[in-house]
Amino acid sequence: QDSVDQPLREKTSAEGNQVTLLCNYTLTSAANAYLYWYKQLPNRSPTFILSDFSIGKGTMQPEFKKRFHTKLDSTLGTVPLTIKTLLVSDSAVYHS
Repeated sequence: QDSVDQPLREKTSAEGNQVTLLCNYTLTSAANAYLYWYKQLPNRSPTFILSDFSIGKGTMQPEFKKRFHTKLDSTLGTVPLTIKTLLVSDSAVYHS
């Protein structure tokens, strides 16, 4: 069965630092991986940040391009989200 797992449920860091949020996935079929990251603020719907695909380049919302980055690794089954130069406004729940 295909699955996605975020092994660390909470991560803290100081403003200005860089943080990487982990996401592991498993595909049981020969299908290509299509993975997405969303940011959810309290009492709000999730906001699409970016996507990455094992068969090519993903997409990203323009407001996240400067500080958010991911690189899907189909060999390791990971798609970590890195946020550079953290801001207080980055405090949220992140879903993969």
